[in-house]
Amino acid sequence: MSGERPYLVGLIGSGVTPSLTPSMHMAEAAALDIPYLYRPIDITELGLSPDDLPDILAWCERLGYDAVNVTHPCKRRVIDHLDRVDPIAAALGAVNTVRFTPEGRIGSNTDTTGFERAFRAGMPQAALDRVTQLGAGGAGSAVADALLRLGVRELTVVDLDRERARELAAELTARHDARITAAPIDELPAAIGRSAGVVHCTPTGMAAHPGLPFPADLLRADLWVADIVYRPLVTELLSRAKSAGCATLDGGRMAVYQAVDAFELITGRRPDPDRMIRHFHDLVTPDDVLVR
Repeated sequence: MSGERPYLVGLIGSGVTPSLTPSMHMAEAAALDIPYLYRPIDITELGLSPDDLPDILAWCERLGYDAVNVTHPCKRRVIDHLDRVDPIAAALGAVNTVRFTPEGRIGSNTDTTGFERAFRAGMPQAALDRVTQLGAGGAGSAVADALLRLGVRELTVVDLDRERARELAAELTARHDARITAAPIDELPAAIGRSAGVVHCTPTGMAAHPGLPFPADLLRADLWVADIVYRPLVTELLSRAKSAGCATLDGGRMAVYQAVDAFELITGRRPDPDRMIRHFHDLVTPDDVLVR
């Protein structure tokens, strides 16, 4: 019988019941002989909203939860209910991991560290002189920050909401030594044309939002393409990019590495990323892998 103390962890968000994260955490805990129970707290199924976060967090504490992961639409709202936020999460204005500690509720962001580690592992030789990112929402903010930590020298942020792109570019400029600009959606072809790589950070390509985020004729063999969508793993964008000869990075690695970093924060034990990647691929179904 394990000598480790047991952990109770949750996932707060809308539509989180099908998430693969609980299974990834529990499988890795079992491999490390750590008693670990991880359950989704789906606010939609429970008839709750982000306005109920104070009560949800309070009940998690009362019921003995060690931590919760937080996802859409609660990543920004949860900050108002924390005692301390780590510097990266504070800069991003978004938290996806909350630990309940004797010192209070501590918030962190492993989406950004997860993308950074995924990119280092999956695209170690990628050119980083000029990069275009499509999408300036919560996930886009985390990814853009990671790209700049990775060494991107010129980043163009494109979003249908140009004001949101401008706000993100301004926030990034304030804390990174790089050339960061915002561009309207009609300038996306020109931005991709002068870039070494493009990162896609919108829901387009998910099962519920099929299709391409931009015309396939913008793809070329010397362009690398990263997509943060992981269900399906091979989005239509990645499929077309591979056909065009592009180097590609699917969203599975980010999904795994954010879980790796969260697991270590929660338990203090370093998980095996390769084992978690193998388990992730055991969990995905044929429909997750194939473009619909």
